[in-house]
Amino acid sequence: MRKQKYHLYLTHDERRTVINSLICLKNDLILQGRYTDGVDELIVKLTKAKVKKIKIKEV
Repeated sequence: MRKQKYHLYLTHDERRTVINSLICLKNDLILQGRYTDGVDELIVKLTKAKVKKIKIKEV
């Protein structure tokens, strides 16, 4: 069975906030001596994700 894919559309500011939050979480995990593998994978996925421009129609 295939894993379900999710798409997340973020503005530039939201994307920067998410990446900064993940970096802070990673630093906290390092201070606690815990593994950071999951957070590392998310940071890499977010930084390598293609930027797609979409138009939003206001109703």
